[in-house]
Amino acid sequence: MTGRPDGTAILAETKSRRRRARLYQVIGLLLLAAGVAAAVLFWRGRTAKSKVVRYVTAQAKVGDLKETITATGTLKGLDSVDVGAQISGKLTKIYVDFNDHVAVGQVLAEIDTTSAQSKIDQSHAQVNAADASLSLAKATQAQTKAQYARSVDLSAKGLISSKDLDSAKADADRAAASITSAMAQATLARASLKDAETQLSYAVIRSPIDGIVLSRLVEPGQTVAASMSAPVLFTIARDLTQLRLYVDIDEADVGKVKEGQAATFLVDAWNGHSFPSKVVSVHNLPTTGQTVVTYQAVLTVDNSERLLRPGMTATATITTDERKGALLVPNAALRFSPPAVSSPKAGIPFINGGMPGGPRTGGGSGASVRTKTAANKKIITAADAQGLVYILKDNQPQRTVVSIAGSDGERTEIKSGLSAGTNVVTDIDQRKTE
Repeated sequence: MTGRPDGTAILAETKSRRRRARLYQVIGLLLLAAGVAAAVLFWRGRTAKSKVVRYVTAQAKVGDLKETITATGTLKGLDSVDVGAQISGKLTKIYVDFNDHVAVGQVLAEIDTTSAQSKIDQSHAQVNAADASLSLAKATQAQTKAQYARSVDLSAKGLISSKDLDSAKADADRAAASITSAMAQATLARASLKDAETQLSYAVIRSPIDGIVLSRLVEPGQTVAASMSAPVLFTIARDLTQLRLYVDIDEADVGKVKEGQAATFLVDAWNGHSFPSKVVSVHNLPTTGQTVVTYQAVLTVDNSERLLRPGMTATATITTDERKGALLVPNAALRFSPPAVSSPKAGIPFINGGMPGGPRTGGGSGASVRTKTAANKKIITAADAQGLVYILKDNQPQRTVVSIAGSDGERTEIKSGLSAGTNVVTDIDQRKTE
Protein backbone atom coordinates (compact mmCIF):
# COMPACT_ATOMS: atom_id res chain seq x y z
CA MET A 1 0.00 0.00 0.00
CA THR A 2 1.34 3.45 -0.98
CA GLY A 3 1.07 6.99 0.72
CA ARG A 4 1.35 5.71 4.28
CA PRO A 5 4.65 5.52 6.16
CA ASP A 6 5.63 2.16 7.39
CA GLY A 7 6.08 1.31 11.08
CA THR A 8 9.85 1.48 10.98
CA ALA A 9 9.86 5.08 9.81
CA ILE A 10 7.34 6.13 12.46
CA LEU A 11 9.38 4.52 15.21
CA ALA A 12 12.55 6.21 14.04
CA GLU A 13 10.89 9.60 13.93
CA THR A 14 9.49 9.12 17.45
CA LYS A 15 12.93 8.24 18.86
CA SER A 16 14.41 11.28 17.14
CA ARG A 17 11.83 13.56 18.73
CA ARG A 18 12.50 12.08 22.17
CA ARG A 19 16.27 12.58 21.76
CA ARG A 20 15.75 16.22 20.78
CA ALA A 21 13.41 16.76 23.79
CA ARG A 22 15.97 15.29 26.20
CA LEU A 23 18.66 17.46 24.62
CA TYR A 24 16.54 20.56 25.06
CA GLN A 25 15.92 19.62 28.72
CA VAL A 26 19.63 19.16 29.37
CA ILE A 27 20.44 22.46 27.69
CA GLY A 28 17.73 24.18 29.74
CA LEU A 29 19.02 22.72 33.00
CA LEU A 30 22.55 23.77 32.12
CA LEU A 31 21.38 27.30 31.34
CA LEU A 32 19.41 27.44 34.60
CA ALA A 33 22.41 26.21 36.60
CA ALA A 34 24.65 28.73 34.90
CA GLY A 35 22.18 31.51 35.72
CA VAL A 36 21.96 30.48 39.37
CA ALA A 37 25.75 30.30 39.63
CA ALA A 38 26.09 33.71 38.01
CA ALA A 39 23.50 35.16 40.42
CA VAL A 40 25.30 33.66 43.42
CA LEU A 41 28.64 34.99 42.28
CA PHE A 42 27.11 38.40 41.60
CA TRP A 43 25.45 38.48 45.03
CA ARG A 44 28.67 37.42 46.78
CA GLY A 45 30.61 40.07 44.91
CA ARG A 46 28.17 42.79 45.91
CA THR A 47 28.11 41.57 49.53
CA ALA A 48 31.90 41.54 49.77
CA LYS A 49 32.03 44.94 48.17
CA SER A 50 29.41 46.35 50.52
CA LYS A 51 31.39 45.12 53.53
CA VAL A 52 34.35 47.35 52.70
CA VAL A 53 34.64 49.69 55.72
CA ARG A 54 35.35 53.36 55.24
CA TYR A 55 36.87 55.29 58.18
CA VAL A 56 36.59 58.92 59.23
CA THR A 57 39.93 60.46 60.17
CA ALA A 58 41.17 63.68 61.76
CA GLN A 59 44.61 65.21 61.73
CA ALA A 60 46.74 65.61 64.86
CA LYS A 61 47.42 69.34 65.08
CA VAL A 62 49.51 71.67 67.23
CA GLY A 63 47.44 74.21 69.13
CA ASP A 64 46.63 75.76 72.49
CA LEU A 65 44.87 73.71 75.18
CA LYS A 66 42.87 75.13 78.05
CA GLU A 67 41.72 72.73 80.77
CA THR A 68 38.60 73.81 82.62
CA ILE A 69 36.08 72.53 85.13
CA THR A 70 32.48 73.62 85.54
CA ALA A 71 30.62 74.25 88.79
CA THR A 72 27.30 75.80 89.79
CA GLY A 73 26.71 78.18 92.67
CA THR A 74 24.97 81.28 93.98
CA LEU A 75 25.88 84.97 94.06
CA LYS A 76 25.95 86.63 97.48
CA GLY A 77 26.75 90.07 98.84
CA LEU A 78 30.27 90.80 99.96
CA ASP A 79 29.09 91.42 103.55
CA SER A 80 25.44 90.74 104.27
CA VAL A 81 24.13 91.50 107.75
CA ASP A 82 20.82 90.39 109.24
CA VAL A 83 19.48 93.17 111.47
CA GLY A 84 17.20 91.92 114.25
CA ALA A 85 15.36 93.08 117.36
CA GLN A 86 16.83 92.45 120.80
CA ILE A 87 13.61 93.20 122.68
CA SER A 88 10.01 92.19 122.16
CA GLY A 89 7.31 94.64 121.30
CA LYS A 90 5.19 96.22 118.60
CA LEU A 91 6.89 98.00 115.71
CA THR A 92 5.58 101.53 115.71
CA LYS A 93 7.66 103.02 112.88
CA ILE A 94 9.71 101.72 109.92
CA TYR A 95 11.88 104.23 108.10
CA VAL A 96 13.48 102.22 105.25
CA ASP A 97 12.40 99.92 102.44
CA PHE A 98 13.92 97.66 99.79
CA ASN A 99 16.97 99.03 97.93
CA ASP A 100 17.33 102.04 100.25
CA HIS A 101 20.92 103.10 100.96
CA VAL A 102 21.65 103.41 104.69
CA ALA A 103 24.57 104.65 106.78
CA VAL A 104 26.05 103.37 110.04
CA GLY A 105 23.83 104.37 112.98
CA GLN A 106 20.87 105.36 110.80
CA VAL A 107 17.51 104.59 112.41
CA LEU A 108 15.73 101.80 110.57
CA ALA A 109 12.72 101.18 112.83
CA GLU A 110 11.31 101.81 116.33
CA ILE A 111 9.61 99.49 118.80
CA ASP A 112 6.97 100.63 121.30
CA THR A 113 8.83 101.90 124.42
CA THR A 114 5.98 101.88 126.95
CA SER A 115 7.12 98.72 128.73
CA ALA A 116 10.81 99.71 128.62
CA GLN A 117 10.03 103.17 130.01
CA SER A 118 8.05 101.61 132.85
CA LYS A 119 11.03 99.47 133.81
CA ILE A 120 13.24 102.55 133.83
CA ASP A 121 10.84 104.30 136.22
CA GLN A 122 10.88 101.28 138.52
CA SER A 123 14.66 101.20 138.43
CA HIS A 124 14.85 104.89 139.32
CA ALA A 125 12.60 104.26 142.34
CA GLN A 126 14.77 101.32 143.41
CA VAL A 127 17.88 103.50 143.19
CA ASN A 128 16.25 106.16 145.36
CA ALA A 129 15.18 103.54 147.91
CA ALA A 130 18.68 102.04 147.98
CA ASP A 131 20.21 105.50 148.50
CA ALA A 132 17.83 106.16 151.39
CA SER A 133 18.67 102.81 152.96
CA LEU A 134 22.36 103.63 152.67
CA SER A 135 21.87 106.99 154.38
CA LEU A 136 19.92 105.34 157.19
CA ALA A 137 22.64 102.73 157.60
CA LYS A 138 25.30 105.40 157.77
CA ALA A 139 23.36 107.29 160.48
CA THR A 140 22.85 104.10 162.45
CA GLN A 141 26.55 103.32 162.18
CA ALA A 142 27.50 106.75 163.49
CA GLN A 143 25.15 106.34 166.45
CA THR A 144 26.29 102.84 167.38
CA LYS A 145 29.93 103.81 166.98
CA ALA A 146 29.56 106.69 169.42
CA GLN A 147 27.62 104.50 171.84
CA TYR A 148 30.38 101.87 171.74
CA ALA A 149 33.03 104.52 172.45
CA ARG A 150 31.15 105.68 175.56
CA SER A 151 30.69 102.07 176.68
CA VAL A 152 34.43 101.48 176.46
CA ASP A 153 35.09 104.57 178.59
CA LEU A 154 32.50 103.55 181.18
CA SER A 155 33.79 99.99 181.28
CA ALA A 156 37.30 101.30 182.00
CA LYS A 157 35.89 103.17 185.04
CA GLY A 158 34.00 100.09 186.17
CA LEU A 159 30.62 101.74 185.72
CA ILE A 160 29.11 99.16 183.35
CA SER A 161 29.38 95.44 183.11
CA SER A 162 31.31 93.58 180.44
CA LYS A 163 28.00 92.32 179.09
CA ASP A 164 26.83 95.83 178.30
CA LEU A 165 30.19 96.51 176.61
CA ASP A 166 29.81 93.43 174.43
CA SER A 167 26.29 94.47 173.47
CA ALA A 168 27.49 97.93 172.42
CA LYS A 169 30.25 96.39 170.31
CA ALA A 170 27.78 94.04 168.57
CA ASP A 171 25.51 96.99 167.73
CA ALA A 172 28.45 98.83 166.16
CA ASP A 173 29.44 95.78 164.10
CA ARG A 174 25.86 95.28 162.84
CA ALA A 175 25.69 98.93 161.81
CA ALA A 176 28.94 98.57 159.80
CA ALA A 177 27.56 95.45 158.06
CA SER A 178 24.36 97.35 157.24
CA ILE A 179 26.47 99.95 155.45
CA THR A 180 28.04 97.26 153.25
CA SER A 181 24.63 95.74 152.49
CA ALA A 182 23.08 99.12 151.70
CA MET A 183 25.94 99.98 149.38
CA ALA A 184 25.49 96.65 147.54
CA GLN A 185 21.76 97.28 147.17
CA ALA A 186 22.47 100.74 145.77
CA THR A 187 24.94 99.29 143.26
CA LEU A 188 22.42 96.62 142.22
CA ALA A 189 19.68 99.22 141.78
CA ARG A 190 21.90 101.36 139.57
CA ALA A 191 22.84 98.30 137.49
CA SER A 192 19.16 97.53 137.01
CA LEU A 193 18.58 101.12 135.93
CA LYS A 194 21.43 100.89 133.42
CA ASP A 195 20.02 97.63 132.04
CA ALA A 196 16.58 99.20 131.69
CA GLU A 197 18.08 102.16 129.85
CA THR A 198 19.97 99.76 127.55
CA GLN A 199 16.77 97.87 126.83
CA LEU A 200 15.11 101.17 126.00
CA SER A 201 17.91 101.97 123.54
CA TYR A 202 17.23 98.63 121.81
CA ALA A 203 13.79 99.91 120.94
CA VAL A 204 15.48 102.01 118.25
CA ILE A 205 16.82 99.72 115.47
CA ARG A 206 19.91 101.20 113.80
CA SER A 207 21.99 100.11 110.83
CA PRO A 208 25.30 98.46 111.83
CA ILE A 209 26.98 99.12 108.44
CA ASP A 210 26.90 101.35 105.39
CA GLY A 211 25.04 99.53 102.64
CA ILE A 212 21.80 98.82 100.83
CA VAL A 213 18.64 97.20 102.19
CA LEU A 214 18.16 93.84 100.48
CA SER A 215 15.05 92.77 102.36
CA ARG A 216 12.49 94.09 104.83
CA LEU A 217 10.66 91.30 106.60
CA VAL A 218 8.28 93.28 108.85
CA GLU A 219 5.51 95.85 108.62
CA PRO A 220 4.46 98.71 110.95
CA GLY A 221 2.21 97.44 113.75
CA GLN A 222 3.71 93.94 113.68
CA THR A 223 4.74 92.48 117.03
CA VAL A 224 8.17 90.89 117.28
CA ALA A 225 9.10 88.38 119.98
CA ALA A 226 12.76 88.16 121.01
CA SER A 227 12.35 85.71 123.87
CA MET A 228 14.32 82.84 122.27
CA SER A 229 16.28 84.45 119.42
CA ALA A 230 16.51 87.82 117.74
CA PRO A 231 13.93 88.01 114.92
CA VAL A 232 15.39 89.28 111.61
CA LEU A 233 13.84 92.55 110.50
CA PHE A 234 16.15 93.63 107.66
CA THR A 235 19.00 92.25 105.56
CA ILE A 236 21.64 94.80 104.56
CA ALA A 237 24.52 94.28 102.10
CA ARG A 238 27.60 96.41 102.48
CA ASP A 239 28.39 97.01 98.79
CA LEU A 240 26.66 95.48 95.77
CA THR A 241 29.41 96.63 93.41
CA GLN A 242 31.46 93.72 94.78
CA LEU A 243 29.84 90.29 95.13
CA ARG A 244 31.01 86.76 95.85
CA LEU A 245 30.17 83.61 93.90
CA TYR A 246 30.03 80.46 96.02
CA VAL A 247 30.27 77.30 93.87
CA ASP A 248 30.37 73.60 94.75
CA ILE A 249 33.40 71.77 93.33
CA ASP A 250 33.13 68.01 92.82
CA GLU A 251 35.62 65.99 94.85
CA ALA A 252 37.09 64.61 91.60
CA ASP A 253 38.02 68.15 90.48
CA VAL A 254 38.88 69.91 93.74
CA GLY A 255 42.57 68.93 93.48
CA LYS A 256 42.88 71.02 90.31
CA VAL A 257 41.38 74.22 91.76
CA LYS A 258 43.83 76.72 93.25
CA GLU A 259 43.61 80.26 94.57
CA GLY A 260 44.19 82.90 91.91
CA GLN A 261 42.94 80.84 88.96
CA ALA A 262 40.97 82.77 86.34
CA ALA A 263 37.31 81.94 85.78
CA THR A 264 34.19 83.10 83.97
CA PHE A 265 30.54 82.54 84.77
CA LEU A 266 27.11 82.83 83.17
CA VAL A 267 23.71 83.69 84.65
CA ASP A 268 20.28 83.08 83.15
CA ALA A 269 19.35 86.74 83.47
CA TRP A 270 22.02 87.73 80.92
CA ASN A 271 22.03 84.91 78.39
CA GLY A 272 25.35 84.65 76.58
CA HIS A 273 27.04 87.39 78.64
CA SER A 274 30.21 86.02 80.22
CA PHE A 275 31.39 87.67 83.44
CA PRO A 276 35.07 87.49 84.49
CA SER A 277 36.02 86.20 87.91
CA LYS A 278 38.86 84.71 89.96
CA VAL A 279 39.16 82.04 92.64
CA VAL A 280 39.96 83.56 96.04
CA SER A 281 39.61 80.52 98.31
CA VAL A 282 38.74 76.83 98.42
CA HIS A 283 37.16 75.59 101.65
CA ASN A 284 38.34 72.38 103.31
CA LEU A 285 34.99 71.52 104.88
CA PRO A 286 33.17 68.98 102.66
CA THR A 287 29.49 69.01 101.85
CA THR A 288 28.15 65.46 101.66
CA GLY A 289 25.10 64.71 99.53
CA GLN A 290 23.32 61.44 98.85
CA THR A 291 25.76 60.40 96.13
CA VAL A 292 28.41 63.14 95.86
CA VAL A 293 30.90 65.04 98.00
CA THR A 294 31.64 68.66 97.11
CA TYR A 295 33.86 71.46 98.40
CA GLN A 296 32.90 75.12 98.31
CA ALA A 297 35.04 77.58 96.39
CA VAL A 298 34.69 81.37 96.53
CA LEU A 299 35.09 83.56 93.44
CA THR A 300 35.32 87.35 93.18
CA VAL A 301 32.68 89.22 91.19
CA ASP A 302 32.98 92.79 89.91
CA ASN A 303 29.45 94.18 89.78
CA SER A 304 30.27 97.81 89.08
CA GLU A 305 27.70 97.80 86.24
CA ARG A 306 25.03 96.56 88.67
CA LEU A 307 23.90 93.83 86.27
CA LEU A 308 24.01 91.09 88.89
CA ARG A 309 21.92 90.58 91.99
CA PRO A 310 22.50 88.52 95.13
CA GLY A 311 20.82 85.13 94.98
CA MET A 312 21.30 84.58 91.24
CA THR A 313 22.35 81.09 90.17
CA ALA A 314 25.56 81.09 88.15
CA THR A 315 27.51 78.46 86.22
CA ALA A 316 31.24 79.05 86.55
CA THR A 317 34.02 77.76 84.30
CA ILE A 318 37.38 77.69 86.06
CA THR A 319 40.59 77.48 84.01
CA THR A 320 42.78 74.98 85.86
CA ASP A 321 45.61 74.74 83.30
CA GLU A 322 46.59 76.30 79.98
CA ARG A 323 49.30 75.13 77.58
CA LYS A 324 50.40 76.53 74.24
CA GLY A 325 51.88 74.58 71.33
CA ALA A 326 50.45 71.21 72.41
CA LEU A 327 49.85 68.31 69.99
CA LEU A 328 46.08 67.75 70.02
CA VAL A 329 43.73 65.08 68.73
CA PRO A 330 39.92 64.90 69.02
CA ASN A 331 38.66 62.92 72.01
CA ALA A 332 36.74 60.73 69.55
CA ALA A 333 40.08 59.30 68.39
CA LEU A 334 40.79 57.98 71.89
CA ARG A 335 37.29 56.51 72.19
CA PHE A 336 37.33 54.81 68.78
CA SER A 337 37.42 51.00 68.63
CA PRO A 338 37.56 49.18 65.23
CA PRO A 339 34.95 46.55 64.32
CA ALA A 340 35.81 42.94 65.21
CA VAL A 341 36.32 40.26 62.52
CA SER A 342 36.87 36.49 62.85
CA SER A 343 40.26 34.87 62.38
CA PRO A 344 39.87 32.08 59.78
CA LYS A 345 42.56 29.96 61.46
CA ALA A 346 42.09 30.23 65.19
CA GLY A 347 38.47 31.31 65.31
CA ILE A 348 39.39 34.01 67.90
CA PRO A 349 37.82 37.50 67.60
CA PHE A 350 40.44 39.97 66.40
CA ILE A 351 40.43 43.69 65.78
CA ASN A 352 41.70 44.73 62.36
CA GLY A 353 45.38 45.41 62.91
CA GLY A 354 46.20 42.26 64.88
CA MET A 355 44.81 42.97 68.37
CA PRO A 356 42.02 41.15 70.19
CA GLY A 357 38.56 42.55 69.91
CA GLY A 358 36.09 43.56 72.56
CA PRO A 359 35.47 46.78 74.45
CA ARG A 360 38.45 48.99 75.16
CA THR A 361 38.98 51.58 77.79
CA GLY A 362 41.03 54.69 77.43
CA GLY A 363 40.73 58.11 75.97
CA GLY A 364 41.06 59.80 79.34
CA SER A 365 43.88 60.87 81.55
CA GLY A 366 45.24 58.04 83.63
CA ALA A 367 43.28 55.34 81.78
CA SER A 368 44.69 51.82 81.92
CA VAL A 369 44.30 49.73 78.77
CA ARG A 370 44.93 45.96 78.70
CA THR A 371 45.45 44.01 75.45
CA LYS A 372 47.06 40.68 74.60
CA THR A 373 48.60 39.16 71.51
CA ALA A 374 47.25 35.97 69.95
CA ALA A 375 50.69 34.30 69.94
CA ASN A 376 51.80 34.39 73.55
CA LYS A 377 48.83 35.95 75.41
CA LYS A 378 51.22 38.52 76.91
CA ILE A 379 49.50 41.19 79.00
CA ILE A 380 50.39 44.74 77.91
CA THR A 381 49.34 47.48 80.31
CA ALA A 382 49.34 51.11 79.14
CA ALA A 383 49.37 52.99 82.43
CA ASP A 384 50.71 56.37 83.51
CA ALA A 385 48.20 58.39 81.47
CA GLN A 386 48.37 56.29 78.30
CA GLY A 387 45.72 55.66 75.69
CA LEU A 388 45.13 54.12 72.29
CA VAL A 389 44.62 55.71 68.87
CA TYR A 390 44.38 54.09 65.45
CA ILE A 391 46.01 55.25 62.23
CA LEU A 392 45.20 53.91 58.75
CA LYS A 393 47.61 51.68 56.83
CA ASP A 394 46.24 50.14 53.61
CA ASN A 395 42.79 51.22 54.78
CA GLN A 396 43.20 49.15 57.96
CA PRO A 397 43.32 50.76 61.44
CA GLN A 398 46.60 50.09 63.19
CA ARG A 399 46.77 50.32 66.98
CA THR A 400 49.15 52.95 68.41
CA VAL A 401 49.84 53.48 72.14
CA VAL A 402 50.27 57.16 73.02
CA SER A 403 51.03 59.11 76.18
CA ILE A 404 48.28 61.60 76.90
CA ALA A 405 47.90 64.61 79.18
CA GLY A 406 45.00 66.96 79.85
CA SER A 407 41.80 67.49 77.91
CA ASP A 408 39.44 70.41 77.39
CA GLY A 409 36.46 68.13 76.83
CA GLU A 410 36.83 68.09 73.03
CA ARG A 411 40.55 67.61 72.42
CA THR A 412 43.31 65.78 74.28
CA GLU A 413 47.03 66.57 74.39
CA ILE A 414 49.35 63.85 73.09
CA LYS A 415 52.71 63.92 74.89
CA SER A 416 54.40 61.15 72.86
CA GLY A 417 53.70 58.34 70.43
CA LEU A 418 52.30 60.51 67.63
CA SER A 419 53.57 63.26 65.35
CA ALA A 420 51.87 66.36 64.03
CA GLY A 421 49.98 65.86 60.77
CA THR A 422 49.21 62.18 61.40
CA ASN A 423 45.65 61.19 60.53
CA VAL A 424 43.95 59.29 63.35
CA VAL A 425 40.69 57.38 63.03
CA THR A 426 37.75 58.96 64.83
CA ASP A 427 34.74 57.00 63.50
CA ILE A 428 33.37 54.65 60.83
CA ASP A 429 31.60 56.08 57.78
CA GLN A 430 28.13 54.55 58.02
CA ARG A 431 27.40 55.01 54.30
CA LYS A 432 27.63 51.72 52.32
CA THR A 433 30.17 51.42 49.52
CA GLU A 434 28.57 50.60 46.14
